[in-house]
Amino acid sequence: MTTLARSFFAGPPLEVAPALLGCVVHHAGVSLRLTEVEAYAGTADPGSHAFRGPTPRTRVMFGEPGHLYVYFTYGMHWCANLVCGPEGVASAVLLRAGEVVAGHELAAERRAGVVPRDWARGPARLTTTLGIGKEHDGDDVCGPAARVSVEAPPELLDPALVRTGPRVGVSGPGGDGTAYPWRFWIDGEPTVSAYRPGVIRRRSR
Repeated sequence: MTTLARSFFAGPPLEVAPALLGCVVHHAGVSLRLTEVEAYAGTADPGSHAFRGPTPRTRVMFGEPGHLYVYFTYGMHWCANLVCGPEGVASAVLLRAGEVVAGHELAAERRAGVVPRDWARGPARLTTTLGIGKEHDGDDVCGPAARVSVEAPPELLDPALVRTGPRVGVSGPGGDGTAYPWRFWIDGEPTVSAYRPGVIRRRSR
């Protein structure tokens, strides 16, 4: 397999996201094939962390394509994105789910008591299985010394198998599946996560 070049990630998120399906992510002894991703378009996307511009948290998203944007969510989980598009635009693709294709023993240790289908069925589970955390935020996946690498699929994915729909857990305008059907997955894959709509949380008085 061939490691994806920076030019691959330089494209717009709605092109990069479906192209990542079937690609293989490697880190810390585990490899998994991506079966589900979500596209985010920065300041043009109300569902993106970068919608209101740069912050210390989203700094990596505004940088060079081909880097990891890793963020903390719900006070307990890490999620990983691949930065794409031209520098300064803040586009990214969330890695939502995948199938472990190598390093099964390590994956089983990291996800003890969980059936293989669910090892990486969801973005937080995916990072746990791969051993990705805060220390990987900003990592370059295209460099020769990359800790996390992404390779092209061994076989081209049939475009007829790609499905699209609303993004999971995104509330407000960005969760509108008609305007933003920006979740992409491989049809028939058991590792694809279940869809859950976003919930607007109101502050209690």
